[in-house]
Amino acid sequence: MAKTKNQKLKILYILDALKKTDEKSPITVNALIEMLSDNGISAERKSIYDDLEALEIFGYDVIRTKGRNCGVFLGEREFELPELKLLVDAVQSSKFITEKKSARLIEKLAALAGGGDQTTILKRQVLIQGRIKAQNESIFNSIDRIHLAIAENKMISFSYYTYIVENGKIKRISRHEGKKYIVSPWSLTWDDEFYYLLAHDEKNNMIKHFRIDKMADISLTRRIRKGKLLFGVTGISGYTKSTFSMFGGNDESVRISCDNSLIGVVIDRYGNDIPILKESNERFIFTAKVKVSPQFFAWIFSFGKGMEIVYPNNVVEQMKASLKELNELYNID
Repeated sequence: MAKTKNQKLKILYILDALKKTDEKSPITVNALIEMLSDNGISAERKSIYDDLEALEIFGYDVIRTKGRNCGVFLGEREFELPELKLLVDAVQSSKFITEKKSARLIEKLAALAGGGDQTTILKRQVLIQGRIKAQNESIFNSIDRIHLAIAENKMISFSYYTYIVENGKIKRISRHEGKKYIVSPWSLTWDDEFYYLLAHDEKNNMIKHFRIDKMADISLTRRIRKGKLLFGVTGISGYTKSTFSMFGGNDESVRISCDNSLIGVVIDRYGNDIPILKESNERFIFTAKVKVSPQFFAWIFSFGKGMEIVYPNNVVEQMKASLKELNELYNID
């Protein structure tokens, strides 16, 4: 009886073996027969060829080779090597994924490359050690709970943490005086290598963001989500365009004078549909809704004379005050 059950798994064992092959590392029919025998399955060459043909009919790119490297291998795959490299790079550079979880994910991605050289190429580019990574191993459970709440149209409650320096040591403390936040989750977004929740705060009737690796004890409530209309108007695109590195601030419509050479920077930030006006042959003006914050001023400052806030006056004065503080800090004459 056991042998009969195993016999039904024959084609699955063959498929699993093919996934570990590539053009330079094909597998022979004899090797497939031996592999099946090790798993309690008897097979003849003809039945192996029949199974390979069945896999081809189903849609797998089974390629037969001749000569010294005669055998079979899996050609076209669900993911091409450049696509897997891109995914591996994303996992490696993601600060919100812990080092341990990164290693597991990259191992799974490498397995999709097949066998031989392609898997080796992927593993060679793994340079996790020493990178700044999150320490919160429960982040994937947090993401799963948030997605569940969105799917079920429910509000969530959670604790939110931040860090302070106390007696020369880093200490993690609960924000909101230890009370749990209760918000309506609407979307997740990735910004500056961190994962954020965009949610509606019913008390203040506004969209807020929370870094997921700083969230804990996430629970679904029985309450239906609020803020659909507000989020529908603002949306992810509008919110992330106005927010710099996810630091909040007062919403302002700001007019900025900009050197023509920086048009690419403006498009990267606000999209290629942002309207601009000619100021001179060398400069243009654009207007954008932003959350005025130190990070916004730092962004402007990073371009030197290339960018200048020209309106409104209160934002111009805030920029001047920030520059004055820096001037006093570094004692610049």
